[in-house]
Amino acid sequence: MQKINRNVVLALLSLTSLVFLLFQLCYYKFYLSQRNGAAFSKVRGSQSGQDSTRWHVVRKFLGLISSHNIPVYLIDPLILGLVDKDIEQIRSSPDGPSPECKYFCTPRDFTTFALLDKMWKHEVGLFRTAEKMGFQWLKIINKDPRLDGMDDLSGMEIPLHYIFKLASHAIHLVVFYERSGNFLWHGPLRLKQHMDRKFVPFQKLHFGHYPGAYEKPELLLVSIDDLKVQIPKNPSSFLEEMSHSRFLECRYREARAFFQLYPDDASLDAVEFRKKAKSLLHLAALTLNNLGVKFWLSSGTCLGWYRQCNVIPHSKDVDLGIFIRDYKADIIPAFQKAGLPLKHKFGKVEDSLELSFQGEDNVKLDIFFFYEEDDHIWNGGTQAKSGKKFKYFFPKFTLCWTEFVELKVHVPCETLQYVEANYGPEWKVPVKTWDWKSSPSNVQDNGVWPIDEWDDVIQIY
Repeated sequence: MQKINRNVVLALLSLTSLVFLLFQLCYYKFYLSQRNGAAFSKVRGSQSGQDSTRWHVVRKFLGLISSHNIPVYLIDPLILGLVDKDIEQIRSSPDGPSPECKYFCTPRDFTTFALLDKMWKHEVGLFRTAEKMGFQWLKIINKDPRLDGMDDLSGMEIPLHYIFKLASHAIHLVVFYERSGNFLWHGPLRLKQHMDRKFVPFQKLHFGHYPGAYEKPELLLVSIDDLKVQIPKNPSSFLEEMSHSRFLECRYREARAFFQLYPDDASLDAVEFRKKAKSLLHLAALTLNNLGVKFWLSSGTCLGWYRQCNVIPHSKDVDLGIFIRDYKADIIPAFQKAGLPLKHKFGKVEDSLELSFQGEDNVKLDIFFFYEEDDHIWNGGTQAKSGKKFKYFFPKFTLCWTEFVELKVHVPCETLQYVEANYGPEWKVPVKTWDWKSSPSNVQDNGVWPIDEWDDVIQIY
């Protein structure tokens, strides 16, 4: 009898354990998965499991933002790269069901969207709805750099990034702002001390490692994997722009400190010169951009941006740099058509080319062409009366965007090294007397042009 009771007890225990295990499985499948998005059904004929989860998270996010009338567009580089290969087919394809999940099921930790700040302001309701749908969220804010030039407003914070997490996938929503140079800007993603650094793998983000500058994109509404999304009309152009989008902010704090030591020139002549220099720079940028020629602020114009966030009033000209590989024969006629006659042309395409155009009231536009060597970059100079040649050496540099006199324009990313090469360690001290043949720290003699070449390499108008 005792033996039978023991077997009955063991059987009852086993049965109870089995029932409890089945209850746990059912609870996980029908409750937790619905709440956290951990177990989604397959998308038509596509991969199962984790791949399907990504599609469902994106679908739920698009439903979330649609319910709050938030206009977002897709900027995920991995997906846009795939879309770009099929862009003609996607544009012309009907809105019928997709045979497989080809784009949003691609392996990745994030899907990235963009939001124009001025299009939306009501985030509280969004977060409340997101939580009801099972999303966890994180909001990253920081100072608004557009106000840094204003002492009483600098320090105001704005939202820069949002991250919505569901199950094993996250949506990165990058906030873009309009800048006075008529372009879009996004800020860096910097976590504050109290934030959870393990919320998502932040190091894998495609946006936020540094600020970025973009042209305003034209958008296209398409159907991708049965989901309606807006994308940049030309994905390849956006991806190319993304690869060179790094943005440097003007150093307003340092500029204020500079003006404490050296009060700004507020004379009528200085104000007039800056106005004309700004107008000339805008015209030059428009002309070169129309030609597709990449340029940057160089020499005194670059120094003015870096040191005092403005045009140096005693410089009397505007200086731009262009890599010789980007030279086009159309440059001179294009500037002449824009109303800027050629003042002089020194050197030749193969060696030390330099152009100068006459702006309004003796304000010149000087364009220096830069030549790349193995370990340095240089531009040339020519003395007209003697035919002497000069060479100005710079360390290798790359180009970043900045905003200067209400213009989106390039500057060397390694600005300090660039400025120090040209102006030496005392670049912070204003110098009003400057000899281009001897004052620069990086200048060297480079021989003399042969007399029989003077007619070609020394042209003054």
